[in-house]
Amino acid sequence: MRLSRRAIWTGLISLAPTLCWADWTEFRGNGGGSTAPADLPEAWSDGNNIAWTADLPGRGLSGPIVVGEKVILTASSGPRGERLHVLAIDAKTGKEIWHRQFWATGNVSCHPKMCNATPTPATDGKHVVAFYSSNDMACLDLDGNLVWYRGLTHDYPLASNTLGMSSSPVVVGGVAVASVENEGESFLCGIDILTGKNLWKVERPRAVQWASPVAIRGSKPEEDFVLTQGNDGAVVRKPKTGDVVWKYDKGAGVVASATVVGDTVYIPSDGLVAAKLDYSTPAATVLWQSKRVRAGTPSPIIDQERIYTINSAILQCSDAKSGEPIWKLRLKGSFSSTPVLAGNRLYAFSEEGIGFVVDVSEKEGKILSENKTGTNADSADSGETILGSPAIANNALYVRSDGHLWKIAKSP
Repeated sequence: MRLSRRAIWTGLISLAPTLCWADWTEFRGNGGGSTAPADLPEAWSDGNNIAWTADLPGRGLSGPIVVGEKVILTASSGPRGERLHVLAIDAKTGKEIWHRQFWATGNVSCHPKMCNATPTPATDGKHVVAFYSSNDMACLDLDGNLVWYRGLTHDYPLASNTLGMSSSPVVVGGVAVASVENEGESFLCGIDILTGKNLWKVERPRAVQWASPVAIRGSKPEEDFVLTQGNDGAVVRKPKTGDVVWKYDKGAGVVASATVVGDTVYIPSDGLVAAKLDYSTPAATVLWQSKRVRAGTPSPIIDQERIYTINSAILQCSDAKSGEPIWKLRLKGSFSSTPVLAGNRLYAFSEEGIGFVVDVSEKEGKILSENKTGTNADSADSGETILGSPAIANNALYVRSDGHLWKIAKSP
């Protein structure tokens, strides 16, 4: 009997006290899937299912990552966001373990909605790569010691975007891959995680692009790849050389990022495209395309059988094999952060700071709870502004605003 992934996850959730995902290594989690089996609470409030709250400096749209017992995230402060922060918080207590600060060397101009600390950091389990809108990149070890620092605008002076850069790096195969696509000197690069030196650099069209690379990790080093996207499509490359092994050339979205599940990649492209990843055939084979499935700013989530997208305030569930819509559910507010999926529950956070817990197990989605996260003096109905994507690790949900980081977990 062949079990669906939904059934497998249900089994994993039942084992959650002894089996859980330990790390969340990059934007949208390990492999960019935004999913993890975890036993998370259905609702929370002050004093209920909130393990701790940590104060953060400055502003930050970047999501947290989790390595062992450390929750790591970035922030920026100062009149222009020129001071850059990397912090490690103890996952058990919420206390600060270490805090490093740097000065930005590149352009710190951003749209008021964004800030310098918009890209989410990434880790390979030994190093942390923190990237900023100013095109500054810092590599630290897990104790906060600086390994190397690169001011990419110093190396490539025309690389900047006055609206702000938000593409998050990934670390795959010992290489930090960064997308620096903008109206100026636009490029992709692969940087050696140990030395900070370029292993390769590829010129890109001069066009604004905010989507993030996706790490594709195999069972062997030679099976590691990285997918990037832009106005001219999506490309899979070898992380150590930048060589292209697969390409979809019909154009791709520049905000929501692609999602890879097994040998299928789901690309925001005039709706959503599902294409087969076959490295023996470099040209993409399109499985289906649907204009009825559209990702807004949040990236799509796929659980093998279903696709979840948020466009404006509409959460849509679609069939992953055909792209046919299954159901729609109206949420409240505006959404920038990509939600996360734990078993049959989807956790989505609005910009207004409301956390929605949605049961996606039935024929129709059902809102289980609406949770105010933090306080907002301007509105009695909203929480603190949340634009960064949350993380799941060790049966806990980590959510950040500009001012705070919360650990949401079932109370003992």
